[in-house]
Amino acid sequence: MTRLALALTLACLLSLALPLHAADGTVKVFILAGQSNMEGKVQKILIEHQAVDEKTKHHFAHLRKGNEWIVRDDVFVKFLNKHGGLKPGFGSGDRTGVELEFGTVMGNHFDEPVILIKTAWGGHSLYKLFRSPSAGMPSDEFLNKELENAKKRTENNNKRRNRNDPLPTMADIKEVYGRSYRNMLAEVKETFEKHGELFPSTRGKKLEIAGFVWFQGWNDQYNGAETEYKSNMKHFINDVRKDFKSPKLPFVIGVMGQNMSKPAKGPMLVIKNAQLAMENVPEFKGNVKAVKTDVLVDKAAEKLYPEWRKRFEEWQKTGSDHPYHYLGSAIWHVRIGHAMGDAMIELLKNQKRAN
Repeated sequence: MTRLALALTLACLLSLALPLHAADGTVKVFILAGQSNMEGKVQKILIEHQAVDEKTKHHFAHLRKGNEWIVRDDVFVKFLNKHGGLKPGFGSGDRTGVELEFGTVMGNHFDEPVILIKTAWGGHSLYKLFRSPSAGMPSDEFLNKELENAKKRTENNNKRRNRNDPLPTMADIKEVYGRSYRNMLAEVKETFEKHGELFPSTRGKKLEIAGFVWFQGWNDQYNGAETEYKSNMKHFINDVRKDFKSPKLPFVIGVMGQNMSKPAKGPMLVIKNAQLAMENVPEFKGNVKAVKTDVLVDKAAEKLYPEWRKRFEEWQKTGSDHPYHYLGSAIWHVRIGHAMGDAMIELLKNQKRAN
């Protein structure tokens, strides 16, 4: 399906679910998009330990009842081939991400049911795969160089493996740009069409897109992509709002924080500044909020990480991944999810006052 056809179909679905002001029988929908950090990388072994450990369980007490995790019957998650009531495990594999706490904050805030649609794929940049339509294509010079390199790779692979694969064309190169953006639209469309089947308690209710959360940035640090991040982010927000027929859709950005307690530098600093700058774009004031994530760092995990191999048994009880995945820290992810939730509520209140 072409992007135009997909957008038209989606528009038809949304026209049944909007206007933004909810009436009885509506479901609040939040789209959570990005790359691996939106997927969620908190390993199960860590969050299960910290939820019962005397030193850390207070971070998770509101998510549990007795000795079990609460499975929300008013907040639901759709993440690719997974769906169900909100609980740990809606990240990569059996891992968990910011959706756990963000969804909890949203569920506690609204009387209506809430659906989180996660559209996240590891390693996808805003420059390329998430590039939105109004950003256009990169320069001809850049695309020609990309095509030349792709042809060389195919030729080398053909020689090495005695194959005869066809050489890529410029159409092949261009088709990749925006693929994740289009897949995001498709995921939302599918959830709108199948929500009654996926979440039976929402059957017969109208779905209303209430907000958007973006958590991404790592793969834009390379090949100069960071220099376009500010422009691409602005195009992305505008295109999301256009495709979802919501000109002032509340938009929360999780600002890159993998620098942890140290100052960011280089491409990461450029991207962080670009993300923070979105709040000050005139048409975005009051409806876009950038959430700093480095200030929420789990300092125990940060301190232990340099020795994680030597102290692996201790590390399994403190963190579960590398800095680019926020150390796989359950505490850090809960803090980020809560901050995103608070930011979304602030934007929703601004929206209500404006209307």
